[in-house]
Amino acid sequence: MTKPKQPKIVIVGGGTGLSVLLRGLKYLPVDITAIVTVADDGGSSGRLRDEMDIPPPGDIRNVLAALSDVEPLIEDLFQHRFAGGNGLSGHSLGNLILAAMTTITGDFVHAVGEMSKVLNVRGKVLPAANKSVILHAEMEDGTVVSGESKIPYSGKKIKRVFLTPSDVEPLQESIEKIQQADMIIIGPGSLYTSILPNLLVPKIGEEVLKSKAKKVYICNVMTQAGETLNFTASDHVQALYDHMGVNFIDTVLVNNGEIPENIKEKYAKELAKPVVYDTERLSALGLAIIHDKIISYDNGVIRHDTTKVANLLYDLLIKNKKGD
Repeated sequence: MTKPKQPKIVIVGGGTGLSVLLRGLKYLPVDITAIVTVADDGGSSGRLRDEMDIPPPGDIRNVLAALSDVEPLIEDLFQHRFAGGNGLSGHSLGNLILAAMTTITGDFVHAVGEMSKVLNVRGKVLPAANKSVILHAEMEDGTVVSGESKIPYSGKKIKRVFLTPSDVEPLQESIEKIQQADMIIIGPGSLYTSILPNLLVPKIGEEVLKSKAKKVYICNVMTQAGETLNFTASDHVQALYDHMGVNFIDTVLVNNGEIPENIKEKYAKELAKPVVYDTERLSALGLAIIHDKIISYDNGVIRHDTTKVANLLYDLLIKNKKGD
């Protein structure tokens, strides 16, 4: 007897938020594809990108680790970051393995595919493009800051972000996965430096807009200095709409859980505060709103509650499938 087909989910993003979400989703009966940014130019990823002329491996590494089904020690090894050593300091072992695998196979995407087998990854991990892109931000005063890692530290308000080369090609497989998706999830993650760099890859953005899949935006819990200072939930959505030129999200998932004062005070030192979900304006943008306590804490750092968010998304997915 053939197994029933699993519903297909495509998740677009990067950074810690994407990895946290995937850790919960991988245990549900869904077919997962993660499309991951290649705009990172800082730290170990940036060094390997410059020295070896490969896409930055860091975000991909985190997603592979999140979706892996191996012994914890193997995942720890893959995620290990060297604290010392001439030339090794700051590098993650997983980044070095991905760089080595790219040299062996001659292709970054092939390297990611081979590492997915080694780590027994539950799902498909695809870079947004098979080569590096440079992210630029035009500020409200007209100045342009180049480089994903530099943008949040400009001290200015972002007007828009854009990529060079502007005609970067996505993988054909990414296009096909978007076309087949039952649900497309955008976020969570840094709005301008993790999420938009994927959607700005021309054909990826176009296919997301064309897709009839339910599109869900998982809003960040806290604002981010240098990117979303004082942003409400609808400000996040509006920035996505402004860049894509059309309203394209169906549902927004926001946190309504209270954040303890001591955590707020810690974040306030970084000019970050809880994102206000402005229901009236979100509704005016045509969005269905799901609000719930979707946060957990990891050593005083706020994260999305991976199990809770995954289950909310799965419930929405099943409800939509029944309504087809």
